[in-house]
Amino acid sequence: MKQHTAVAKRKPLGSLRNQLLRWLLIPLLVLVALDAVSVYRNALDAADLAYDRSLLASTRALAERVSISNGHVVANVPYVALDSFETDTLGRLYYKVTGINGEFVAGYDDLPPLPKNVKRSEAYPALVYFYHAVYRGEPVRIAALYQPVFDDTMRGIALIQVGESREARRDLSRQILLDTLARQTILVLAAVLLAWFAVRFVLRPLMQLRQDVEAREPTDLADFDPALVHREVRPLVAAMNGYMGRLQTLLAGQRRFIADASHQLRTPLTVLKTQAELALRENDPQALREIVQGIARTTDATVHLANRLLTLARAGHGAAAAEFEDVDLDDVARQVALELAQQAVRKDIDLSFEGGPARVRGNPLLLHELVANLLDNAIRYTPAGGHVIVRIADGAAPVLEIEDSGPGIAPAEREKVFAPFYRAAGAQSVNAEGSGLGLTIVRDIAALHGAHVELSDITQGKGLRVRVVFAQGRV
Repeated sequence: MKQHTAVAKRKPLGSLRNQLLRWLLIPLLVLVALDAVSVYRNALDAADLAYDRSLLASTRALAERVSISNGHVVANVPYVALDSFETDTLGRLYYKVTGINGEFVAGYDDLPPLPKNVKRSEAYPALVYFYHAVYRGEPVRIAALYQPVFDDTMRGIALIQVGESREARRDLSRQILLDTLARQTILVLAAVLLAWFAVRFVLRPLMQLRQDVEAREPTDLADFDPALVHREVRPLVAAMNGYMGRLQTLLAGQRRFIADASHQLRTPLTVLKTQAELALRENDPQALREIVQGIARTTDATVHLANRLLTLARAGHGAAAAEFEDVDLDDVARQVALELAQQAVRKDIDLSFEGGPARVRGNPLLLHELVANLLDNAIRYTPAGGHVIVRIADGAAPVLEIEDSGPGIAPAEREKVFAPFYRAAGAQSVNAEGSGLGLTIVRDIAALHGAHVELSDITQGKGLRVRVVFAQGRV
């Protein structure tokens, strides 16, 4: 019961199509985002490389105009060149020339100096350093080039710095980002559309199967064709077909049981009606008393038959499997023996009990019914002065044995007697009131408890031993 309750409270899984789309698209979006970041970074690196190359070219052009004149480092920068450094189509340019001894030569004297921790660029053979700084309130990218200068009187190294505002780089970066996002967005939309159509196409056979199930009539339990669905879904279809096969067997058994039960009940009810009509017409008190006694006997037989039918139905449906508990089989057998002891005494039958404790996992009421049916049959079919033994053995597996000294059951009929309403050839002469359901009930209750029933002779062709062997480790 607890297991079924837990399953009932489980949250529904939702749409299979939506789950497939989520598992396909969410990782795709993550991968696209990572790819967009990677593409954007690579594009920025490429843009920085291109701008740095242009910045280095401007620095070299300026360095070529630096020389030594009259013992001083001078920068011969024409007015046109100065104007190009003031403003460039790609951004604002600034420059500074520092002499051999660190003196200011030309340009913007407040241009940020070269930091000490900047490493030389390995991309170019020149002694050039690139670094970021802030100049006049805006970020700039600066190239610092060490340029050898010399004449006949002196030699040394001058420092040429050219800075460029990063506005053009930011504009290019923004454009690269927008272009990258636009392409990735188009890619994602195309992937979403393709995934939606693919999932819809792949799930079409499953949706068709659902429609086929919904369109089935309640009485149509034919198999579904597994070839109409994908290989991964075929085990589910096979399980559905197996379940419908078991359901068909159950329904056929129910129909057969109802037909047999109605047939068996019709006879005693007809007899009761006939006896009642005779009682209404009878005026002789003695004859009327005999008729009423017959009605009582018929009623008892009918009640006995109805009770056995209900027990058979309950055992056959397996409804009591959820009510299993640890049961002392010897206590159940001893209790049944005490209940039927008077019946054995009336027939002068020696009823004995043997055995010790044995525990099984099962339903106490059904186990009681199993033992009662076997012991009742043994007493009914054992002649006066005979003996009946109830024995419990607890070896490798618990065993219930009931032996009697009755006529027994011929080997050819030992399988047939488990069928509903079947009675052995000699049973009618010994007990005319039997219903033919006792061993059927025993078989079904035993099967419900994982046990099997064995029939054998006590001696050659005499007596009957019924053994119910329970599965090992049922407790």
